[in-house]
Order: sequence, then structure tokens, then C-alpha cells
Amino acid sequence: MIPKLHYISQGNSPKEHLENIQKACTSGAELVQLRFKNIPAYRTGGSEKKFLKIAKEARELTEYFQTRLIINDNYKIAKEVKADGVHLGQTDSCPTIARKHLYSWQIIGGTANTFKDCETLLDKQVNYISLGPFRASTTKENTPPVLGLMGYTAITDVLKTGTPIIGVGGITTTDVKSILEAGISGIAISEAITRDFNLISEFHQLLNASSSAEQRYTFEN
Repeated sequence: MIPKLHYISQGNSPKEHLENIQKACTSGAELVQLRFKNIPAYRTGGSEKKFLKIAKEARELTEYFQTRLIINDNYKIAKEVKADGVHLGQTDSCPTIARKHLYSWQIIGGTANTFKDCETLLDKQVNYISLGPFRASTTKENTPPVLGLMGYTAITDVLKTGTPIIGVGGITTTDVKSILEAGISGIAISEAITRDFNLISEFHQLLNASSSAEQRYTFEN
């Protein structure tokens, strides 16, 4: 089952990321994604040992609050710290390869910008698709074309799947109703929540995202 609200960690240092993850957990976040791409030393190809250390600390935090943890990019670290899963961008490892290495209970999310991207990810049996950007965001460099509500609707109208589609990219509370009406299952938020962690409860209310309203996922064997 995939929560409808994902918090993507943000901060100018590993310490800030961990502090913000703790704030998200104490504010009721059900799923947190540890994402270090805005810190040069922790980009893909950076220090694996440093990333592993922070991931372990994030795992301890999220376990204490019974919050799910997703590791961005690195399925090996996701397995090492027994995170709940991994999120793979379009330039990261192939989900099919990651699946061979992960525990059977760990989930895989993938990033998409087009209908074709979504089809490819579905063929590779990801557990959720992060579709975006909804609008331009300052938390990610070299972003693909903005989709907006029209882009979301164009994709969801023809993409027939039970796999959760998570909207991402500059989303605010005022966008939620329209995004859900466009056929999107849930949302991933970084900037808005980092500015005000009290928004987590508001997003939950808008999404009706209690633990009983999560999105189900299945594996095809």
C-alpha cells in the first residue's frame, strides 16, 4: 500500500535533511524519501560511505516514528539499510535490475514525464510512478517540460493502470483538488512542506490520506 503523500527531503547539508525528516515524521508524514541530489558531495558517484551513514540515521528516525523510508537513486543502500524501497530517476538504475537485488517486500518508484515513460515503467513493474513536473520547481535541476493539469489529464485519460501515479513538482495545497480530479493518485512534496511542516496535516485532509485510504499495489509474478 502506497501513501498518497510523499515528503521528499530537503536541506543544505545532511544534518538539515535529517532534521527536516524528523520534523516531517513528528508532523505525521507516512512516507519520506531521502534525496541528496542538491548536495554536490552526495550526488550519484559521491561518497557511498557518507550516503550510507546518513541513510542509516534516516532509517533509525523513520523506524522510531513508524514512517516509511524511500531512498532516492541507490537501490544498494536501500537494501543495506532495509528501507521500504527505492525511487529511481530516468538516469538511474533500471527498475528490473534493482528488483533482482532488493528484498521482495521493498517497493520501487520511477520518474516519468510522458505517456511513453509511464508505459515503460509499468512494463518494468514499478510500484508507483512519480509523474511531473506539475510546474517548475527550484529543488531539481534540468527538469523536463512542465505538464500542468492538461498534461496530467492527457496522460491519465489513456493510461489505464491500477498503479498509483504520484504528482510532483512545485505542488501546493491549492492544487490538490484539481490534481486528483485529473486522475492523479497522490502527491510528492518537498519545498512547500519544508517551509511549513504543519502543511502535512492539511495535505492529508485534502488527500483524505489516512492510513486506511492508501493506494494498493500488487506484484505480477
